[in-house]
Amino acid sequence: MAELAAYARDRSTPFGWAIVGPGKIAHRFADAVHQMPNATLIGVHGRDATRAAGFAKAWARDGGVPAVYADLATMLADATVDGVYIATPHAFHFAAAQQCLAAGKPVLCEKPLVVNAAQAQALARLAEDRHIFLMEAVWTRFLPIYDVVRDWLTSNAIGSVRAMQSSFCFDVPFDPAHRIYDPAQAGGALLDLGIYNLTMTRWVLAAAFGACPPLEKIYACGMLAPSGVDQRVSGLLAFAGGVTSSFVCGVDGAADNSLRIFGQHGAIEVPANFWEASRAILHRTGQPAINELRPFAINGFEGEIDEAMRCIDAGAIESARMPHAETIATLAWMDQIRAQLGVRYPFEV
Repeated sequence: MAELAAYARDRSTPFGWAIVGPGKIAHRFADAVHQMPNATLIGVHGRDATRAAGFAKAWARDGGVPAVYADLATMLADATVDGVYIATPHAFHFAAAQQCLAAGKPVLCEKPLVVNAAQAQALARLAEDRHIFLMEAVWTRFLPIYDVVRDWLTSNAIGSVRAMQSSFCFDVPFDPAHRIYDPAQAGGALLDLGIYNLTMTRWVLAAAFGACPPLEKIYACGMLAPSGVDQRVSGLLAFAGGVTSSFVCGVDGAADNSLRIFGQHGAIEVPANFWEASRAILHRTGQPAINELRPFAINGFEGEIDEAMRCIDAGAIESARMPHAETIATLAWMDQIRAQLGVRYPFEV
């Protein structure tokens, strides 16, 4: 089993996390926090007070129950809160993060950070102006197996990278009230799933070439749900130098949900599910395949949490491993794709 990264704190009390949005993903975050050294769950705020209270009760530890804050302002006034994890539906990320940063509270916000590049730029400016930490919670970039993939790419194990393929699809029956299908909650396959395909495209190309090559063209097509959001998206990204990345994401069918990187002398495969992977395979022409396994230390969320706490304690406003520029660039790609598909949310100006 992987070991937790060394994390030393120069304070007598654990790092205090508060959660905004006590949904399914927040339970995974709370589980990781409770198993990490020097971190604790202080409290939770949600639009549904009953649900928030149930969440707090579920994560009571050592006789203590996390606080349930009646409103976000009350939570932000709590001096024991060192950082805020935002896990609301996508449409509500911007307002919550903006309020946290304005109050001087560091933010780790679920992906996508916000729904478009303009919102991300506004939050990045606010974080810089207030000198407060802000990071998009792309946990995939912090998984131990991707350290192995990075080593293969930087050591030129497959030669020059030529192309990538990835898929992230599963079937969700149509329900206009479901957050995935609801335009008012910024639903759609691209923001919910495709962000993994796109952010890992950038990550792979940066590892292979030192920086993601300039994007020359995006070709996108897809299928819209009756509610108007994208239920399936296929895309091809063409970069300077001839490198391409093709992907499909959807909530109306299945796929192998893998990531494959093709090079001059071989390929790297991250089998299903690539966004939460613990295994990778190196294929080199004329040589036996090399399988590498890197299990999670806890549940996979510990890497991004550890990084956020380290950066916050260091006084940083962003992480070098998940900087603001990466978040903005990925959202700019998604803006282009949604424009090609004709998807626009009712709250976008």
